[in-house]
This record gives sequence, structure tokens and C-alpha cells, in this order.
Amino acid sequence: MTIFIIFLILLALVFDFLNGFHDSANSIATVVSTRVLSPRYAVLWAAFFNFVAFLFFGLHVANTIGKGIIDISVVDQYVIFGALTGACGWNIITWYFGLPTSSSHSLIGGLIGAGIVKAGPEALVMSGIVKTVAFIVISPFVGLILGVGIGLLVYWGFRKSMPSKVDNVFRKGQLVSAAFYSMGHGGNDAQKTMGIIASLLFSAKILQGDFYIPLWVIISCNGAIALGTMFGGWRIVKTMGQKISKLKPVDGFCAETGAAVTLFVSSAFGIPVSTTHTITGAIVGVGSLKRMSAVRWGVAGNIVWAWVLTIPCSALISIIAYYIAKQF
Repeated sequence: MTIFIIFLILLALVFDFLNGFHDSANSIATVVSTRVLSPRYAVLWAAFFNFVAFLFFGLHVANTIGKGIIDISVVDQYVIFGALTGACGWNIITWYFGLPTSSSHSLIGGLIGAGIVKAGPEALVMSGIVKTVAFIVISPFVGLILGVGIGLLVYWGFRKSMPSKVDNVFRKGQLVSAAFYSMGHGGNDAQKTMGIIASLLFSAKILQGDFYIPLWVIISCNGAIALGTMFGGWRIVKTMGQKISKLKPVDGFCAETGAAVTLFVSSAFGIPVSTTHTITGAIVGVGSLKRMSAVRWGVAGNIVWAWVLTIPCSALISIIAYYIAKQF
């Protein structure tokens, strides 16, 4: 294994760390903003369930990323370097501005950019890309619908209960919903880095035969994303937890549960959805149940623009990084 291969594996784990750091807001924003847990305990709670997720999920998403975005035959060290640099660069930019964008789509944009530069548009696996891009719209919409649906059921079921009792029940319930959401986050997002590392090892002939994910890669990726979650991207926590809509424990429970269901189903079908898009849609859905003005639509609009720009911007950074790497 060459020094450059080792460097790229470490860079992939840095991306995974940034994924957890950037997306920790998705797992903890509601539970922190409703004051069910302190920030310190919230990130530890989320990180634990991020890590153990590999025990409960298959590796369908990792296989999609590893061979379902660009033709694995065109993958080399420079393509991986470009993809990871594009993804990390866009994650840092959006973290700085407090925008909850998709680490998943930044990685996909990076792969697309580097793949096109190396081998042209024919290098793209359009079936995998179309499925992924479609879920830019589908995942927040499903999260919104489930958030609204669960919210309506919960509000109706507790309509005769005292507000203090509802608050007490769902302060405990949020611990469960946050755990399930964090597990769904680790089960979907960590697999994307697994797919990148495995495709790198196969392209370098370190692994051969049918495409698979080694155990050390699985544990390393889940560990890296959990570590990133522990450090928490606090700029984005504020955006997710308070700027979109003010949340109570019952609201946080409904949003997290709706998003978790979406992530569990998409992971089972090997669809690399955005955990960020999913929880944002669920928060908007639950917030709109109170009244439409409870959602700050201007903030939501800025977030959607950042989503739209994620793939092309990360692809552009990837293209620049690929060209620079080829010079050396």
C-alpha cells in the first residue's frame, strides 16, 4: 500500500469526520433546542448510535457509492482525491455559513466532477445518479409528509392531556427518537465513505474479485463519523434547532421519528439520501402544523438554494483538485 493510498484513506476518514461534524446538527439540534439533553450529553448520545449503526444495517448504500455513481473502471487515486477534496471543501464552506447542506451530495458531486474530467460523461452511471438526484426532492418531501402525519396522530392522541404531561412524556420520547435518527444517520452516511475507500482499494488492486467492504473499513468509517458528531457543528445546530421553527419536545419527537423512518427505508434499498434534507423536511412539516407562519420560510429558502448548489459546487472544486493533483 503506497503512501498516497494511505493518505487518501486518511483523507476519506477526514471527510467522514467532517460529515459527522457537519451533520451532528441533524441528530442533536431538536433534542438540544428543546432542552431534553445538554449539548455535551446530546453529542455523546448521537455519537454512540452513529457508531453502532453498522450492526443493524446492510451495506447497500456503500455498494451504490462504490460502483453506482461513476464506472469503477475509471476510478483511480486522482479521481478519489478530487472527489474527497470537493466534498470536504464544500462541507467546510457551508459549515462556516451555518447552512445544513448534504455531505452525501457533496461527495457525489465530487465523484461526478473528477469522473467527467478523467473519462468524460460516459464514465457516469446515470441510473445511480438519477436515483440519488431524485431524492434531493423526494427525501425532504417524505420527511415532511411523515413529520406532518406523525404530528397529527400524536397531537390527536394527546389532545385531552395537560401540556405538562405531554411535555414530560415526549422529553423521554425524544431520547428514543434521537437514538433512532442517529442510527439512521450512521447507517446511511458512514456507508458513503466505506464505498469510496473500497473503490480506491479495488482500483489499486489491493482488493480483488467481487466488490465488497472489508470489516476494518466499516469500523473505521463508523468510528470517524461518530467522532465528528461528538465535536458537533454548532453553527448548524442553531439553524436547525431554532431558526427554521421553534420546537417543543413533542415536535422534536415527531420530526426525528419521521426522518428516522425515511432513513431506515432508504438505507434498506441502498439509496444514498441526504440526512440533512430529510430532517429539514420533517422539521418544516411539524412546524407548519402549528401555523404556516411558524416556519421561517426565508431561512428554509436559503437552505434549499444551498442544496441546489451542492453537487455543481463540489464538482467544480473536485475538478480543480483533480487538475492540481495531476500536475504532481
